Amino acid sequence: MQVRDVLRVKGTVLYTIGPAALLGEAVKTMVELDMGSLVVMEHGRLAGMLTFREVFRVLAQAGTNWQQVAVGSVMTRKPGCGHPDMELDDLRRTMLDGRVRYLPILEGDTLMGVLSFRDVAKAVLEEQSFENKMLKSYIRDWPAQEWA
Repeated sequence: MQVRDVLRVKGTVLYTIGPAALLGEAVKTMVELDMGSLVVMEHGRLAGMLTFREVFRVLAQAGTNWQQVAVGSVMTRKPGCGHPDMELDDLRRTMLDGRVRYLPILEGDTLMGVLSFRDVAKAVLEEQSFENKMLKSYIRDWPAQEWA
């Protein structure tokens, strides 16, 4: 299964924020949308990723002024990225090796979507379920042979 297949099922709705936005606004958006990350876009291009990990880091360091911190100063710049033609196993390895839960998917300079580790786990589970059903059907319908 390719990343392109997972994106097709998930859809291509993207939630973005600019690097000049304040962290308080970003957190409010993430809570309202029940999202663990936001893509940071600048001039129509991927500038970085903001995840709850960066938010927690700022909370621990900035104290009561965390809401006034600019997203651009805490986002992950140049995040690792996947591409639509990657095999899902390669994407999982990239996410595990990079210790990331959210990975932007780029085709050239175009952001195609963001996949979470949950999206990947769901796709793998569905693929395995389908294969399991097909194998059981194949075994069930196997012609009985008489051995003389």
